[in-house]
Amino acid sequence: MTASHVELTRFWADARALHPSLPAERPEAWAFGATPAHADELLTLVLEGTKTATASSLWDYEDDAEPLPAVGDLSIILDGAEAPRAVLEVTAIDIVPFDEVGAEHARAEGEDDRTLASWRRVHEHFWSTYSTRGSAPDMPVLCERFRLIHSAPSERSCPPGLG
Repeated sequence: MTASHVELTRFWADARALHPSLPAERPEAWAFGATPAHADELLTLVLEGTKTATASSLWDYEDDAEPLPAVGDLSIILDGAEAPRAVLEVTAIDIVPFDEVGAEHARAEGEDDRTLASWRRVHEHFWSTYSTRGSAPDMPVLCERFRLIHSAPSERSCPPGLG
């Protein structure tokens, strides 16, 4: 099931009611990772405040002819069921080779034990599995920092009858 136009419109209206400086135009909606489980796991880290960064293969942006994120961009983040759950704002962008991503960025991503070694292992496996061109030590990585602007509780986490 994907987030419906109505769900996204309602979520964005609720976010704007609480944060009047948000623009009228609804931003792109997307989920972290490549599976519903990835989306839920990474979203949880964002909502807990542990995850304040993410990384993407620049090759994937090129292959999909997608525009690169820019500082100030807003996104609606979806959970594994593709329901809107958070609004993020990009605060920094840096493009570096895979083998030059630093420990500070790895820690900000909040995954596993938050070390650079773990970050490299997890991301090499992810890109080797899901990326169009795989992974390489010199592959360009888009390192993105963000801040959580708005979040909404998951209806799935509410007790029966209250969701």
